[in-house]
Amino acid sequence: MKPDHIFWIALAAYALHILEEYAYDWKSWAQKVLKLNVDWNMFYVTNVVVLFFGIACAEVGWSHPTFSLVFPALMLFNALYFQILTYIRSKRKFSPGMITAIFLFLPIGFGSFKMAMDLGVQTKSLIEAAVAGALVMAYPLFLIKTRDLDYFKP
Repeated sequence: MKPDHIFWIALAAYALHILEEYAYDWKSWAQKVLKLNVDWNMFYVTNVVVLFFGIACAEVGWSHPTFSLVFPALMLFNALYFQILTYIRSKRKFSPGMITAIFLFLPIGFGSFKMAMDLGVQTKSLIEAAVAGALVMAYPLFLIKTRDLDYFKP
């Protein structure tokens, strides 16, 4: 496998993750478990943005690893925080997306960072990508939590 392929594989895994979340009614789960004011339109738009972001990361590849590794980092934060930790904190209430998170996101995410280390990517770049991945993952939540504030209303 060529090293750049890992980013395209990550993108394909994310597409399967979206399908799993949709099939297992992520919207209802997010409303009940996470207490988020979400609808399907927000789900669709957010996931289209994530897919376009993943395409950008895959296209850039190892020519700018700090940027490209943001997508696998986002996947890791999704898996660890929004899937596994939420599952534990909700007293084992199934989290839509947990299957792909465990069996795809974790191995691909950690594999991407291992490949980066093997290719000699600087530790600083790995840390920056991880922080950026967490921020990108948190951004839709920030928007959801703040969109009903008077300041953001027309």
